[in-house]
Amino acid sequence: MPDLLLTAIQYTGYISIIKLLLFLASFLVSLPLVTWIYHDARTVETKELFWTGIVFAAVASAAFIWLIVPVFVVAMLFYIIAVAATALSYVTHRNSRVMDYDRILTPEHIKNLFVNKQKKLEALKAFLFVTANNNEVPMPQPKTPDFFGYKTAHDLFTDAIWRRASDVIFIPTAQECRVIYQIDGAAIKRPSMSREQMDYFIRFMKNVGDLDVKEKRKPQRGKFRIQRAKESFEWEITTAGSTAGEQIKIRRIMYQQVGTLTEFGLMSDQVRQLNDLQKLKQGLFIVSGPPRSGVTTTFYSLLKNHDAFMNSINTLETEPSAQLPNITQELFTLTDTGTTTFAKKLKAMIRMGPDIVGVAGCPDNETAKVICDAAKDKKLVYLVMQADSVIKALTNWIQLVGNKQVALGNLLGVSNQRLLRILCEECKQAYAPNRELIRKFSLPPEKTKVLHRAGKVQYDKHGKPFACQNCQGTGFVGRTGVFETIVITEQLRKALGQAQTVPEIGSQLRGAKMLYLQEQALRKIMAGTTSINEMVRVFTRTQKKKQKSQTK
Repeated sequence: MPDLLLTAIQYTGYISIIKLLLFLASFLVSLPLVTWIYHDARTVETKELFWTGIVFAAVASAAFIWLIVPVFVVAMLFYIIAVAATALSYVTHRNSRVMDYDRILTPEHIKNLFVNKQKKLEALKAFLFVTANNNEVPMPQPKTPDFFGYKTAHDLFTDAIWRRASDVIFIPTAQECRVIYQIDGAAIKRPSMSREQMDYFIRFMKNVGDLDVKEKRKPQRGKFRIQRAKESFEWEITTAGSTAGEQIKIRRIMYQQVGTLTEFGLMSDQVRQLNDLQKLKQGLFIVSGPPRSGVTTTFYSLLKNHDAFMNSINTLETEPSAQLPNITQELFTLTDTGTTTFAKKLKAMIRMGPDIVGVAGCPDNETAKVICDAAKDKKLVYLVMQADSVIKALTNWIQLVGNKQVALGNLLGVSNQRLLRILCEECKQAYAPNRELIRKFSLPPEKTKVLHRAGKVQYDKHGKPFACQNCQGTGFVGRTGVFETIVITEQLRKALGQAQTVPEIGSQLRGAKMLYLQEQALRKIMAGTTSINEMVRVFTRTQKKKQKSQTK
């Protein structure tokens, strides 16, 4: 009996209970892995017996080696690596056979493991897509291609709305699809999408926009809206084919509220100049600027500046941006091109006897002559033109009319404008500019001791970057207008009539104390409204577009 007890004690000392339990636990945990691979391989329609056999053989072989290797830690590590490597080989194989949304152990899949699925489904259901025909789009069944497109759209629009994006642009490349947001007029790059993910997204969005899913070459346009809680967001989707794939642009439809002149960034002296137009009964005022510079908003504000009950106000436009109360807005559409011209339709509108006429564009000499006649015949006319400066707008107008004296005869004034982003009040940073910068922009040193710039990335106590909740990390919120304006006096009219070249015209305008756009922008920089980098960005972009158009 004592011998047996001694033997038991020696045996127990030789085999560690903890090590034995670790071995058994590792082996038993591996067995469900073998079972899962068998069923999963059948689901994805691959060789279930082959992969099950490979993984089981790896588990059994690694377990045997674990038992015979004398160093326990080394043997355990070998077992874990062997089993994990074999399992990962299967995962890589099966992921190559399934769609993106059904892949496992991807960053997206791992992230979703820590998300409450029930809460996530409730969040998806609270985000409702509605077609242009007011048909609600139900959430597709999970783990289907339609659901993958639905989820991609949900995630993208949740992000786009939070970041205040006005446009979402998708640019296809050979390997992926680049995503760009337009926020406050600036292009912001976002993470790219895979081509497969983009295909499901396009299919879903075409269904939402009531577009032809099979048509991938011809341009298509549709509308839809997103309902989230009590908020509603309307969007327009445009698709077009290209050699790299379908190009998609989604634009948020904003029903702009036409405000007063003081709301758009005009300086006090400029507001007084434009308010004086209320007193006039005839003449022409030109509102100019490059595309997407806010000229239509200024155009509408000038019309709204007049009493619509005391005056009959008519406009002729090709694509109105807003509905103007108590103002008659005539449209020139593609159907009109077969029967009439822009000039003839404008002339017919003027014959109806409005007091104030708004013209959104001047396509030709015939239209310019109709405008000159109206401005001469007791009509107050506002004309929108595309131009980079007051000087350019003025010279373009003279060329369109073809007669300098007629063009200048009833001209009241010209404005030109840009839109600059406004610095975020929550995160903008003050700094002392160096002397070289002050000298470069001819800034008064006594008024520029402190300037402001967009806030830099901030970090929490764990060193993790976080975005400003007010501007979503862009450093800017909203935009303000910068205006170059000139009122044509009789003395200036005569001087311009005698000017023979563009530099001479510019010299006369300068002599009339007109401040250039950059000078007006610098006034806003000194006031802390915007930054020097923003001014450089906007004016450099305009210059590049100008050079590009000249080379064509």
